[in-house]
Amino acid sequence: MTKVVAVIEGDDAAPEAMTPSVALLQDLNLDVEWTYPPVGNAGIHGSTFPDTARDMIDAADATYFGSTSGSASRALMYLRWGKKTYANVRPARYFPNANTPLRNPDGIDLVIVRENLEDIYLGCEGDLSALPDELFSRHARVPVNTLGDGRYAVKGITRQGTEQVVRFAFDLARTRSERLDRPGKLTCTSKYNILPQTDGYFREVATDIAPDYPDVQFETLIADDFLCRLTMNPTQFDVVVMPNLYGDLFSDGAAGLVGGLGLAPSGCYGTDYAYFESAHGTAPDIAGLNIINPTATLLSGAMMLEYLGYTDEGATLSQAIANVYREGVVLTPDQGGTASTSEFVQAVGDKLL
Repeated sequence: MTKVVAVIEGDDAAPEAMTPSVALLQDLNLDVEWTYPPVGNAGIHGSTFPDTARDMIDAADATYFGSTSGSASRALMYLRWGKKTYANVRPARYFPNANTPLRNPDGIDLVIVRENLEDIYLGCEGDLSALPDELFSRHARVPVNTLGDGRYAVKGITRQGTEQVVRFAFDLARTRSERLDRPGKLTCTSKYNILPQTDGYFREVATDIAPDYPDVQFETLIADDFLCRLTMNPTQFDVVVMPNLYGDLFSDGAAGLVGGLGLAPSGCYGTDYAYFESAHGTAPDIAGLNIINPTATLLSGAMMLEYLGYTDEGATLSQAIANVYREGVVLTPDQGGTASTSEFVQAVGDKLL
């Protein structure tokens, strides 16, 4: 059955990575139809996200999304909250010759699973004076609305939201255990010592679920302890699950260990939909120069192929990327090379022949 992929190329330098990446995936001659919803600057009828674009996304099996500086943000919000893509999966894998700051990065291969819909990203903020009188600071024991001029934000953690992302992470740890032929491990991290009612609840739910997965090693770490361990010995981690904000921060940190955001793919998964995008920004400072690193975009494409059922093709693409890095001849400037974006994609394509 033909799969449909909606392509949103993004802003600034992002299309320079997306266009050749889509062309490479098309060259695989898979049973995939590629559509282009008119979003962002391509929007019609005066809207950056017209109904036509939403309908095309709904009709697709997945979306391949380029980074946006704002023009496609409404489409991105729809892909996230409208399609309820609750698990943001961000791998961090070291490729030999990648521009890492570490002396010995060999063996880094971990995945951060970020809860994608809740936590502080609910977007509920306001003035402290609007809070009820009975809301007390547990530290100062005074009504929060009398602390003075200031603002608040709501941090929401639900059992349903936590359980679905934790089960997703456990299942991923099982899958990786089979693929990598090693015991599966899941680490749950949050700031549960300071926020026992929210981050502590995230940990509590995860701990309740752990007995359902006796074949997966399970541990919990306070967020700052996790970050220290990640920096000192990242190879000890396999799959790590965490609330939204920490996932946003720590996944970028993990990318820095293996060579930067140019190597950081992501996939956002819901019950019946997923979208895939590189974790880096739009790089407006190098727009038009054809030097943006397309690795993250290509790796996101490999994740998308696996999601669509093309598991072997996705693995082959990932291995081709790894082989280009291993040779160390055709690398983009951020990785210490001189190759253009197009040359890198071509080098990966040559490995697929």
